[in-house]
Parts: sequence; C-alpha cells; structure tokens
Amino acid sequence: MVIFFAFLASYCSIFMIKPVAERFGLVDVPCSRKKHVGAIPLIGGVSIFVAVLASIIVFLPLEKKLIVYLICAAAIVLLGVIDDYRQLGVKIRLGVQALVALIMMWGSDAYIHNLGNLFGFGSIDLGLLGIPFTVIAVIAAINAFNMIDGIDGLAGAMSITTFAAILILMGVNGGQLSVLPLIIIATIVPYLAFNLGVLGHRNKKIFMGDAGSMFIGLSVIWLLMIATQSEVDNAFSPVTALWIIAIPLMDMMAIIIRRVKKGHSPFKADRDHLHHVFMRIGFSSRKALITISMLAVFLASIGIVGELIGIPHWFMLVLFIGIFVAYSACIQHAWKVARFLRKHVFIKKIKE
Repeated sequence: MVIFFAFLASYCSIFMIKPVAERFGLVDVPCSRKKHVGAIPLIGGVSIFVAVLASIIVFLPLEKKLIVYLICAAAIVLLGVIDDYRQLGVKIRLGVQALVALIMMWGSDAYIHNLGNLFGFGSIDLGLLGIPFTVIAVIAAINAFNMIDGIDGLAGAMSITTFAAILILMGVNGGQLSVLPLIIIATIVPYLAFNLGVLGHRNKKIFMGDAGSMFIGLSVIWLLMIATQSEVDNAFSPVTALWIIAIPLMDMMAIIIRRVKKGHSPFKADRDHLHHVFMRIGFSSRKALITISMLAVFLASIGIVGELIGIPHWFMLVLFIGIFVAYSACIQHAWKVARFLRKHVFIKKIKE
C-alpha cells in the first residue's frame, strides 16, 4: 500500500506542479553545457519531496527525528528551487547546507563519530570532532548527488541504487526506518519515466533540478547517519556507507582534485565527469547511463556482501581506497583514457 501511495503521489505531483513551473519560469534552457532541446521544467525534485512528505505523514509515526528531517529537507528543496531559478552563490549554498546539517544532528540526536574498526585496533571514535566531520559529510553528500546529475536518469538511477542498498541492510538488521528508503524509491520511479521518456512519457520531459539532487543527497546522508550511528536503528558500519554511495562520492572527489590541480574553483562546472568520459569514448547518453548504473550496483553489492559476511572494516577501506585511486587516475587523465579506449575498443559494437 505504501509503495502504491508514494508512486501515485509522485505521479500526481508532477502533473500539478509542471504548469506552475512553466508559468513562473522554473525551467532549464539550453546553453553551452546543456545540450537538450527546449525549456524543460525543473520540477522532479519538488514532486519527489511532496510525495515523500505526504507518504511519511500518512504511513509513519511523526517522531522528532522524522519531523526535523522533513523540516531540513524542505529547507534544502527551497534552497534548490531558488538556485534553479536564480543561480545562488557558492557561499550561500554551503552556508545553508551547513546550517541544515547542524539542525539535522540536533533533531536526530546523532552525528557521525564512530568510524568503526578501520585499522584493526578497535573502533575509532571522533568524539566532539564528529560534529564538524558530520557537517562536512552532509555537504559532501548533497553536492555529490548534485554533481552527478549530468545526463538523463543518472541522478535518479544512482539514488535508487543507494536507497535500495540501504533498504536491504536496514531490512536485514530490522531497522525501524527501513520503509523510508522504500518510499523514496517509489517516488523517484515516476520522475524517471518522465525524464527518460519511457512508458508513454515521451515529449513530457522534466528535470530533477538542484532541488531534487540536493534533497536526495540530504536524504541519503541522513539515512546513512541513522543507520551507522543510532543505537536504535544501527544497521551497518560506516565503511559500508562508502560503498553504497561509491560512484557519486568518487566522481565528486576526483573532479574536485582535478579542478584544484588546474587552479579552478572546486565548484566550477565542467564536462569532465564520468558520464562525459563515456560519451567522449562513443557511448550514447542512454548507454552511459546503463554502464554507470551497473558499475554503481556492482560497487554497492561489494559493500553489502562485505557487511553481511563480516569482512574486516580495514580491508573494505583499503579496497575502496584502491578503487578510488584507480578511478581518480582515470578522471585526471580523462582525455588520454578516452583516446586510448577509442583506439583499442571496438566502438562499432558500442554504437550498434
């Protein structure tokens, strides 16, 4: 029942909000970085949030931490809508995100302080240093999903992979909030139908917008914080959380390193993300989406299996770092990698 309600609420929200967005100019227009055709309504995130809000009110007990989560989510969605409409400065966005992180920690009575047994000598506890660490983690998660939103369906597919992994681990360990990732997945599906133009939704395209990608990032880090730090809902280790959000996190970190090396702002937009590399090689946007999604599922599965069979935290961390170093090296030399693959891979088969 909850799945059907969340799906229907999201679907109806899209139809109700779309004409309002078009009337007030909340649309994305083509430019040098954006190659789509026509003005596309930026309402995917708003519709997802409205559906999540309605589903929580109807199906979940409104405890303090859920109420504070919804307040923080509303603030982030509002920030995203304003940013979509009028391109806010980086300092304003980061300031609001940091404030939301502090409010979220207060309302959840939890913050990221226990990092697990990362080095084989016992659990690492940050104590009060966990508060600024959590603020950084919240900002990182929000912007990781914001940055990955570069081609149709990618942010939605990455978020479904992440929420599905959280759902599995929370379900296995009996977390009280395991229904929430299920609700969010159900609300994302209608957005993907419109965004990708499938199942009779062609020529009805909408974009997620910053409101949507930031809302997803906030929801992900809130669930990860609850699932790794809460005494009641503790479901998996912090190192497993890295695997669950591996692609958005790695892509953001690698891109920031690349931009800083070039002397650019870490937040300066460019076309050097993973999906851009795939498209330079010769992949269509749809094939890049499928390939990156499969990679995300693979990495999340490693984290899930490692958690369930009890692989030591230090080993999972070392393996993650090793994969990130390889990933970052490829991103740092994106053009060379693209040229090499174009030369040695059978591109004709990819394009068929």
